[in-house]
Amino acid sequence: MESKLANAWRLTVNEKKFIETALLSELRIDGRGLYDYRKLTIKFGREYGSSEVQLGHTHVMGFVTAQLVQPYKDRPNDGALSVFTEFSPMADPSFEPGRPGEFAVELGRVIDRGLRESRAVDMESLCVLAGKLVWAIRIDLHILDNGGNLVDAANIAALAALLTFRRPECTLGGEDGQEVTVHPPEVREPIPLIIHHLPIAFTFGFFNNGNILVMDPTYNEEAVMCAKMTLIVNANGDICAIQKAGGEGILQSVIIHCLRLATARAAATTKMIKDAVEGYNREKALQKIRRHPTSLVSSESASSAAAKKNQGQSVDQEEDNEVSRKRVERLKLISEESRATQSNDSESGNSRESRSAKNFIGGPSSWDPYSKGVDTDFLKASLGSRGISNPSRIQKDLGSQEKHSESETQEMHEDVKPAPPVINEPQTGLHTNGGKTLKDAVKPKNKRKKRASSASGAS
Repeated sequence: MESKLANAWRLTVNEKKFIETALLSELRIDGRGLYDYRKLTIKFGREYGSSEVQLGHTHVMGFVTAQLVQPYKDRPNDGALSVFTEFSPMADPSFEPGRPGEFAVELGRVIDRGLRESRAVDMESLCVLAGKLVWAIRIDLHILDNGGNLVDAANIAALAALLTFRRPECTLGGEDGQEVTVHPPEVREPIPLIIHHLPIAFTFGFFNNGNILVMDPTYNEEAVMCAKMTLIVNANGDICAIQKAGGEGILQSVIIHCLRLATARAAATTKMIKDAVEGYNREKALQKIRRHPTSLVSSESASSAAAKKNQGQSVDQEEDNEVSRKRVERLKLISEESRATQSNDSESGNSRESRSAKNFIGGPSSWDPYSKGVDTDFLKASLGSRGISNPSRIQKDLGSQEKHSESETQEMHEDVKPAPPVINEPQTGLHTNGGKTLKDAVKPKNKRKKRASSASGAS
């Protein structure tokens, strides 16, 4: 009762009288009714088997662990269950570190009795090898803040931690079948504990020589009450355990009345615990789902997503959906732009090809600007009449006119063959439409000399 003594030392006489006077009028200092419960909040940690319960200003954390040990000789097929409590000076100045006090031992025993005597946990399912190896379940309860009624808050924390705990799976092997193999969580999924029902603890405080009864006493009310009693029941109305620690005596009718109140409240508390555990298991299941890229994402986006996943970048479900949606939209825009550019390039290529097809007809051009006025048929006829068959002679005669002609024109003239000679053709050449022959166009050298000499004589 060290906590009660600490609370009494902190309260003044006036505060105690105020609390007692208010209870006589069926009023409580926090505004609740005599049988009202404080607000209950249940949270869970990242790992299996961890819970955090807040009942009003009372704050308790629970952790569940397991290890393989040898069973008791009188129970070779049953596992082991133990409860340990830790009272931190941070929760209450009256708590001292080190060896647990009387109240800490009492708290652990009450919770252990409610779980063990009611057989809430299936102990036979914890047996691995009969008479040699069983699982020993350990429940550690840490008191973070003492706001009154530590038993109820610690009991709920222990139940929530047990419901979320997962033990490793074991298999037997070897030649004789006695070799135990413990599989890690990465290889095989851990196994939850088999819990038949939830024994819920409810604490009642008595005032004014047992004439006034309240449910879920607070820190200050515990300093004033004359006695307290803890009842552990389940949702079916079964009585799991009763704890009455000293103080004033309680009538049988009062105990029955307390049992009715606890049974009515047990169903609501059990539902609240199960709902919180289901929400936690749902979140854990969603975290295990491996998401694959959608069909709209290209191979490049899939490879980048796989690379990011290999690098250990973890994001939650909503962020992944948002990123994938943005990526799909971006890929759609890129594909549309690429299609538009390809269509524009094809149209421009087709237009260029059509223009080039219109501008270019046939093979390479053989047009010679210097031979524009020369008739090819007439030239063949005239050369044939003279009996000239050497192409080099033709090139010499036309040298003055073909100095700037291109190589293609020269190859054309080299390939020209003379026509057969015309016997009855006069040597003066043929005239077509009054034009001159090639002989008339080229002046002989002797005439040029005579003109030059006559010009010099005249001078």
